[in-house]
Amino acid sequence: MNNQKQQKPTLSGQRFKTRKRDEKERFDPTQFQDCIIQGLNETGNDLEAVAKFLDASGAKLDYRRYAETLFDILVAGGMLAPGGTLADDVIRTNVCVFCAQEDLETMQAFAQVFNKLIRRYKYLEKGFEDEVKKLLLFLKGFSESERNKLAMLTGILLANGHLSASILNSLYNENLVKEGVSAAFAVKLFKSWINEKDINAVAASLRKVNMDNRLMELFPANKQSLEHFTKYFTDAGLKELSEYVRNQQTIGARKELQKELQEMMSRGEPLKEISVYVKEEMKRNNILEQTVIGILWSSVMSCVEWNKKEELVTEQAIKHLKQYSPLLAAFTTQGQSELTLLLKVQEYCYDNIHFMKSFQKIVVLFYKAEVLSEEPILKWYKDAHVAKGKSVFLEQMKKFVEWLKNAEEESESENEEGD
Repeated sequence: MNNQKQQKPTLSGQRFKTRKRDEKERFDPTQFQDCIIQGLNETGNDLEAVAKFLDASGAKLDYRRYAETLFDILVAGGMLAPGGTLADDVIRTNVCVFCAQEDLETMQAFAQVFNKLIRRYKYLEKGFEDEVKKLLLFLKGFSESERNKLAMLTGILLANGHLSASILNSLYNENLVKEGVSAAFAVKLFKSWINEKDINAVAASLRKVNMDNRLMELFPANKQSLEHFTKYFTDAGLKELSEYVRNQQTIGARKELQKELQEMMSRGEPLKEISVYVKEEMKRNNILEQTVIGILWSSVMSCVEWNKKEELVTEQAIKHLKQYSPLLAAFTTQGQSELTLLLKVQEYCYDNIHFMKSFQKIVVLFYKAEVLSEEPILKWYKDAHVAKGKSVFLEQMKKFVEWLKNAEEESESENEEGD
């Protein structure tokens, strides 16, 4: 009998001793910086060679851990201290955005370097976006030329979809806005962005991140007016951006006007008060009368629950519209406004099937209430109508139009006899 205890199995393997120097090299930002800067200096400003070097180095260096250091070097030539300064004793390279020529072509070439790098190492995408947000906050620490280059580069990257427009939030920093840095930077950025794409693409990107109504915030509160914005960006050669913001302001004002109108109508406020409010908003936001009449029509028609029975809805509509006719009449002082209202009525009656037989009665009511006059009605009948329900509505209006023509002819002959 064997008295010796059976040895239990053990997990064994060769243990390698990690040398401290190797560990330091892998996890030390200074060592990482030295490797990147040395490699960049060897490329001699050849951006194709830079892209190849960065591609190959990702397999050996820890880009994931040192993404911020990597992007600091590519943009500023070395690691940035808080505020955006490079310390005098820090090793640096001239192969970077800030040391490059200040022109669009050079910045487009640098954009390709970033594009290739991030496409190769997809995990750098988030780090790069964070880097750009940080750089925008550091703008005061950079020279004017450095800011211009960064603005052009950012505009190109935004145009190519390598950055989200949400990075622009950094430009709303109070100190940057107050000192005019944000607005000046935005000029260069939007110029290069629109140069790569167009204003419609820019608008779509801004809308996607709810930035389309925030561009005024690039200026201090006392300068956040449409006039100031328009003059600043138009003078800088960005008329299309000025017009876009003007349109946005008008759209916002229209939405606000419609919302307030519906609330005033639901509260049953006097038509005179509603009319005064609308006229003030028109003046304040430079809204045209033909735009207002469309908003009024929509508001009037949406402030009541309509009967589902076709035979009853016409009577209900006439009663309701008779009540609001004085308000509508106050905003049809021009022939174009009257025509706009006629087209709105036509589209509404077509889109809401229960109103198909109501069109002629509504037009006659508006004629009697002096909301509409002969000329726009005759013009609508002749050639200004739209295709929606055209044959039905023209047939409905036939007799009334004939009556209008005869009344007009009689009036003319009476005038001639009087002469």
